[in-house]
Amino acid sequence: MNTPRAYHTAVVLANGMVLAIGGSDGGTVLSSTELYNPSTGTWTMTGNMSTARKYPIGIILANGMVLVTGGFDGGSYMSSAELYNPSTGTWTATGSMNAVRVYHVAFVLDNGSVLVAGGWDGSAYLRSAELYNPSTGIWTTTGNMNAARRLAAGAILANETVLITGGHNGSGFQSSTELYNPSTGIWTMTGSMSTVRGLHTASILANGMVLVTAGNDGSYHLTSAELYNPSTGIWTMTGSLYIGRGRHTASILGNGMVLVIGGMHGSSYINSAELYNSSAGTWTLVANMNAVRAYHIASILTNGTVLVAGGWDGSTSLSGVELY
Repeated sequence: MNTPRAYHTAVVLANGMVLAIGGSDGGTVLSSTELYNPSTGTWTMTGNMSTARKYPIGIILANGMVLVTGGFDGGSYMSSAELYNPSTGTWTATGSMNAVRVYHVAFVLDNGSVLVAGGWDGSAYLRSAELYNPSTGIWTTTGNMNAARRLAAGAILANETVLITGGHNGSGFQSSTELYNPSTGIWTMTGSMSTVRGLHTASILANGMVLVTAGNDGSYHLTSAELYNPSTGIWTMTGSLYIGRGRHTASILGNGMVLVIGGMHGSSYINSAELYNSSAGTWTLVANMNAVRAYHIASILTNGTVLVAGGWDGSTSLSGVELY
């Protein structure tokens, strides 16, 4: 990349290019964004956001625009949001969220609206959730979660409900999970995981099950993984990873396997990668990345290749990029 980035976000645009957004170069919180062209393997700078953002969430809307929400500008946590127009390469401000948020989760619902939930406002762990209407640019509050959740993970199920798992509630990481019903705006508790965890990943498998991978229980980075069955609301353990990790990424490949990359193991930053086979419920180690990294991004390109960009190696923000 043109700029070293960690704690950034990225989205794959409708044209197949990857937009890397904000983050930190190790000393400065960034407003800059850049585009990766898979055809040439090169990055070009595009428009700057109006606000520098570390730990933002970026999500692509049904209309092809990119919505970025919240984050940290180096001095304060933010409620502001902005839109990127791929046709013009420019960012414009849109409505601000009702709450300041960082370490939250966001999902595009079937009706095109965006659900944002939980996170942290700089002093409190949040239960609140809100909806963004792309047609009006306005945020409206929806039902509160039953538990505050920072550093949680989630997925949209086949029945259009949203599953949120784990995260920190202010007292510690939790095992509880809950479901959001877009039709009613209400959250209901569902089965609890076997293990408390945050800094984990949640991936929706081809069979509709949700795979939750590793993370941290407050003391250790975990090797455990669990499966959620939407039909029963029950979690069951599946094969354990070879290496405990948190702040990793998980990508669903075209063959249905899940690729877990990098992260932290204890105080060490790691370059290992593992593949989950949902048919067998087992993990296999694959080739290591060339660089150790956490706080990186992983994007699935249209040709099925996985792009890993930036991150933190324990001492510096990275500009290096790798393809799997």
